[in-house]
Amino acid sequence: MTITSRPDIEVHRLAQHYVGGRAVPGEGSRVLERRSPVTGESTLVLVPATPGEVARAVAAADEARVAWRRTPAATRATALRAAAAAVRAQADELGAALCRSTGRLLSQSVESARVAADLLDEAAAAGTGAAGRVLGGPLSVLDVVRREPHGVVGVITPWNDPFPAAAGLIGAALVTGNTVVHKPSERSAAPGWHLARLIAEQLPAGVLDVVNGDGATGEALVADQRVALVAQVGSTATGRRIAAVAGARGARVLRENGGKDPLLVDDGVDPTWAAQQIATGAFTNTGQLCTSVERVYLHERVADAVLTELVDLCARLRVGDPADSSTDLGPLVDDEQLAVVERHVDDAVRSGARVLAGGARLEGPGAFYPPTVLDGCTATMEVMTEETFGPVAAVTRVPDFAAGLQLAASGRYGLAATVLTPHLDHALRAADDLDVGTVKVNAVFGGAPGGSADPRRDSGAGAGYGPDLLEAMTVLKAVHIEALPPSGS
Repeated sequence: MTITSRPDIEVHRLAQHYVGGRAVPGEGSRVLERRSPVTGESTLVLVPATPGEVARAVAAADEARVAWRRTPAATRATALRAAAAAVRAQADELGAALCRSTGRLLSQSVESARVAADLLDEAAAAGTGAAGRVLGGPLSVLDVVRREPHGVVGVITPWNDPFPAAAGLIGAALVTGNTVVHKPSERSAAPGWHLARLIAEQLPAGVLDVVNGDGATGEALVADQRVALVAQVGSTATGRRIAAVAGARGARVLRENGGKDPLLVDDGVDPTWAAQQIATGAFTNTGQLCTSVERVYLHERVADAVLTELVDLCARLRVGDPADSSTDLGPLVDDEQLAVVERHVDDAVRSGARVLAGGARLEGPGAFYPPTVLDGCTATMEVMTEETFGPVAAVTRVPDFAAGLQLAASGRYGLAATVLTPHLDHALRAADDLDVGTVKVNAVFGGAPGGSADPRRDSGAGAGYGPDLLEAMTVLKAVHIEALPPSGS
């Protein structure tokens, strides 16, 4: 792999926010520098929103909320469909911006933008459904339970898959009658700003406001008393801080946070196919997905064969420029994330794990780390207990399915888990025993649209997808109506 300085890389300055229906210049004096994960060269100077600018964005959303709440659901859905069309029309530009900012493969980045458009359309279709229920009270009165919007929703999204995360949360919040103040991740500030502005331009003034910035910006948003609900996708540490700040003032919180997802390979599974599933789960987006496979448990009868196939597969994967169509793995998002991966792998090796593939950063510029396979990992290693977020398949051999399932079910995270097995009874047992939001059998990724999952423990809390997310974006109100008694009675 050879990466050199690229003359086409320009340094951009992002000092704008979107408030009250228009882009406004930023007033802050603090700046953040972002560097290309490919070359290490400076590419962006970000000026975070000040607390005052955040307050003005919340004020705009608060002012718009009554009119937007009273807007017919069909009209809100029409606006979201227009936003979806705008996003879909600029999917190539959005994908290129994401590729430059985070190092995600260009083809995957473009597809991610298209998925965001699909999610906006999905919210538009689902959001015009039932908004409550009638209760079976006496015929002389009317008892109903209404679903109403929270009001102002703060949406905070991550860098690793920012388009679907933002579109899913923003779409669900808007179609149910909430207004939104959105803060994209500073690690993907340029593509996040581009997407959010495309959506906001299709809406009435103040319905969607956008503030660019970092953790301090996000904390000012979460702390604002006018924000009734905070919906966040991101790290566990950030999610805990949000829960503490919002909870202290009584606001509600939806969080999808980190994962340490296991994959268990049972006896009787084809080794070549199992290796492909592991590689897909561990190496897609260079392992930088919340639902990446980070722990692998191999039944001892198939372990050698699976590892042989997996190591051979790693040797064929090409690491390089994410804009090159022949690249299989791009870089990690930045040197900070690279340091986490190095620390976890080095700790595992010192503690007795064997490196079968990869295991050290690649020489040259950029934050490149090869697909890595570690054998002989134990339950106390950092690579098995802390979120690595890199292209590392950490393997533990197990004597039987029951032992593997017990290990897969352990740990402080509870986002998702995968089991590869030819045995129906084992699949059913895994679905019951794994205390995670999503259990996948014989497919590391996948699932029907609209599926909802509640992450557990350190992975967050609250619905993140589908009709259950729409419900979470609303609050229930019971209404009891009686006629006035006859005059003089």
